Amino acid sequence: MRMDGAAMPAAAVAGAAAAAGAYLRIAEAPDAVLTRAAGSALALAETFCGQRLIARGCEDVIGTAQGWRRLASSPVRAIDALAGVPVAGVRFALPVDAYAVDIDAEGFGWVRATATGAATRVAVAYTAGLAETWDALPEPLMQGIVLLTTHLFEHRAGTTAPPAAIAALWRPWRRMRLMPAVRA
Repeated sequence: MRMDGAAMPAAAVAGAAAAAGAYLRIAEAPDAVLTRAAGSALALAETFCGQRLIARGCEDVIGTAQGWRRLASSPVRAIDALAGVPVAGVRFALPVDAYAVDIDAEGFGWVRATATGAATRVAVAYTAGLAETWDALPEPLMQGIVLLTTHLFEHRAGTTAPPAAIAALWRPWRRMRLMPAVRA
């Protein structure tokens, strides 16, 4: 899963850091080390689960082939806009009748360009994420992120493996991509 694009929302990192601080019984506000550990734990959780956990904007640039193309991030909440990307020049908004979009029952977003004019590629702006905020994440995901954050904080030298419970907490949300990125 490609995890580039919009950065993890600062409020989610702050929420994870505060939860880890409470778990560690640290009375003061989380310091920079704990906050960085929380950001890393959130990113690792997304990579392990194969989906965005906190909703944020994404953009994929895809070819103009006629078939359906799956968007890289999931679960997709909304497909916001499509723009034509010409070889030279500026992007332009595609008319509504120049493409088709779909979000399937599993949260995968699909796009099919039908009439792109001068565009050789299409930029798709969309929103993807399991939860809107840190507090809206399912409890097991949050607990795994807190455990990994505290592990990273307490074992900064990296000589100890993280607890196996983390993977057990995250596994129900893990998405494996076995289907092709193109459909008929």
